[in-house]
Amino acid sequence: MGRINISCLLPASWHFSISPVGCPRVLNTTLRQIVVIGILAAAVSLLYYSLVVIRNKYGRASRDKRFHRYLARVTDTEATDTNNPNLNYGIVVDCGSSGSRIFVYCWPRHNGNPHDLLDIKQMRDKNRKPVVMKIKPGISEFANSPEKVSDYISPLLSFAAEHVPRAKHKETPLYILCTAGMRILPESQQKAILEDLLTDIPVHFDFLFSDSHAEVISGKQEGVYAWIGINFVLGRFEHTDDEDEAIVEVHVPGSENKEAIFRKRTVGILDMGGVSTQIAYEVPKTVSFASSQQEEVAKNLLAEFNLGCDAHQTEHVYRVYVATFLGFGGNAARQRYEDSLFTSTVLKNRLLGKETGMTSDAPYLDPCLPLDAQDEIHQNGQTMYLRGTGDFNLCREIIQPFMNKTNETQTSLNGVYQPAVHFQNSEFYGFSEFYYCTEDVLRMGGDYNAAKFTKAAKDYCATKWSVLRERFDRGLYASHADLHRLKYQCFKSAWMYEVFHSGFSFPVSYNSLKTALQVYDKEVQWTLGAILYRTRFLPLRDIQQENFRGSHSHWRSFSFVYNHYLFFVCFLIVLLSILLYLLRLRRIHRRMLRNSSSTSLWIEEGLPPQKISGAL
Repeated sequence: MGRINISCLLPASWHFSISPVGCPRVLNTTLRQIVVIGILAAAVSLLYYSLVVIRNKYGRASRDKRFHRYLARVTDTEATDTNNPNLNYGIVVDCGSSGSRIFVYCWPRHNGNPHDLLDIKQMRDKNRKPVVMKIKPGISEFANSPEKVSDYISPLLSFAAEHVPRAKHKETPLYILCTAGMRILPESQQKAILEDLLTDIPVHFDFLFSDSHAEVISGKQEGVYAWIGINFVLGRFEHTDDEDEAIVEVHVPGSENKEAIFRKRTVGILDMGGVSTQIAYEVPKTVSFASSQQEEVAKNLLAEFNLGCDAHQTEHVYRVYVATFLGFGGNAARQRYEDSLFTSTVLKNRLLGKETGMTSDAPYLDPCLPLDAQDEIHQNGQTMYLRGTGDFNLCREIIQPFMNKTNETQTSLNGVYQPAVHFQNSEFYGFSEFYYCTEDVLRMGGDYNAAKFTKAAKDYCATKWSVLRERFDRGLYASHADLHRLKYQCFKSAWMYEVFHSGFSFPVSYNSLKTALQVYDKEVQWTLGAILYRTRFLPLRDIQQENFRGSHSHWRSFSFVYNHYLFFVCFLIVLLSILLYLLRLRRIHRRMLRNSSSTSLWIEEGLPPQKISGAL
């Protein structure tokens, strides 16, 4: 039988200095088993402990990433740590038609992962309130005195300067973006206002403010920014391997010959204000057009952009459809309806010789007002009297022509081009009037259900005005719902329903619309999407630095794991060597015992010891 000799692993003096005579006690079978089992148990325990440490160290990263968005929402309510030198800041001024608002945002250093966007949040003061300030009137009011614009906007910038650390001012980008009010001004007046801002602001403030940081944005840009903002807050730009996440197949614009990619499904937005209605959603697949004219129109409605910091990477390339419809807001629609009602009634009265609606005793019966509710229309010095009949279905039928739908395929309100929506794999959020119509009075905000909404709207319209007033006085409606809301709730419910189902062609079975005022308990402004888009290239510097550090940190993490496993391999080898060494001593001991017995036997028979065979 062969013998494995590894005595070379131990000093030779150890082998020859051990006396076999002293081995029997040490190598007692029971004691030896206890020692061996104890050593093995200790080795297994140490190995298990180290594996747990390694698993916790490297497994925590994936768990942290999974809950990152949730934790971000929690920590977003905390006051901003202005003493943190790694925190960056950005400022956006929303110059609207009725006033201007300034928003201050902040974000930490980019994590170095090119798949991730900047983690931008709204800055909060010491009282944990968002750093926001609004002034009136709108900036367009200074069309005839543009030299006063910088003085008008100065309080907003001073407010921001007080909150952003002084040392950060020179590296804090400032964007002044003008919307609806400025769009209607002549280009010469727009240019004069912007010129005053670009000339005077750098004199009094140290913010990073270049020529491209002040402009009048289009309705399309505003819609894209709003779409970016809501999807960023919902975490739809993050990459995930979670099987529970809804995904969508995307044909990236500009790379039609490449394979499609799969990423998180983004949400579309519907926003109905007082004057206009807007829709925006991602078009994940390449679209086809019915005609060259339709293709030309579509170019102005489809926005293709890259949110990533690297223009060569396509994982954050999006194709978004954005359309704004002036005159389709709740109040503007009611005004159009009343104008049409007045004109048609006056014409009928002339033809038929009647006075319908011209006196309070013979009011026009309006199906779009609650039962017995009274209203008046004033035009051209005349007054038309209305009394509600509360017929929701008839109201819908009357207002359908106001959708201006055409027989062309892939069209929506006013015959405007609209690419197909994959209703089975889509999700939309409805803001402003979509939320007010469902929640303020009907108390049905949140998940939208067409059948339930229709029933609630019918019941409301058919309820007598006196009963509605009594409920209002008892505070049964939303706190900000007023008598104006109560009176026109019936009409606006019908208008919202028709815009959604007839105008935008969503089926009545569609159940993926959520009406909301806020997302995660905070109002999502288009300004968030604006700063996210305009700072998208900033992570490049951080990524380059992180890549340099990452090469070293990767080696350190690899070395950590490698050294642990190397240590345990060496430990097990040494342990095995000891066990084999003890086994060898045991064999030597037994052989010597056998030889000793043989020598004694030959001596008793009178033979000399040197004749013993098999001596060592």
